[in-house]
Amino acid sequence: MSTEDPKLTKTNQKKGIRQAVNFRWAITSLIWTIVISVIMQLISSEILGNVGIVIAFLLLAMFILVGIMFDIIGMAVASSDEGPFHSMASRRVTGAVEAVNFIRNADKVSSFCNDIVGDISGIISGATAAVIVNRISAGLNSETLLISLLVTGVVSGLTVGGKALGKGVAIAYSKEIVLFVGKITYLFKMKKQ
Repeated sequence: MSTEDPKLTKTNQKKGIRQAVNFRWAITSLIWTIVISVIMQLISSEILGNVGIVIAFLLLAMFILVGIMFDIIGMAVASSDEGPFHSMASRRVTGAVEAVNFIRNADKVSSFCNDIVGDISGIISGATAAVIVNRISAGLNSETLLISLLVTGVVSGLTVGGKALGKGVAIAYSKEIVLFVGKITYLFKMKKQ
């Protein structure tokens, strides 16, 4: 026979659900996604409107690489152990304190890197690929279907293949990657002061 108050149990369950589902972070993610997406789209639209096809391809490659790099960072933070960074922080290794903070907030860091930046990069690279397809088709006076299939296939393959390769790297070198990102964050903090 249980001596727990059923109302208390239901209240604790609701509280646990609210803690597990972080609505504040979801709203923050939504806002960040809109802001970053609009900025990246504006920048890419401005650049793509004034450059040749080679620069457009370089911009496309940059968007794909940004998505892959942030995916690696998100996976490295999510798979890292906090312990070694405490030891480094006690020895005053640059970036170790920031690395601990990343790992303690792994869900948010991973969400930001993988979902916000990574997904936006994928969307913007798709839009960039569409612009490239239109330019190639206009230049060749040919059907866009074959060119579209080819460019879309290559972009998708590079993105998915790069992220698949990156996940293995992120897990194998998670400590080094998180410390590197911690050092970059530390440098940005120092420049602000």
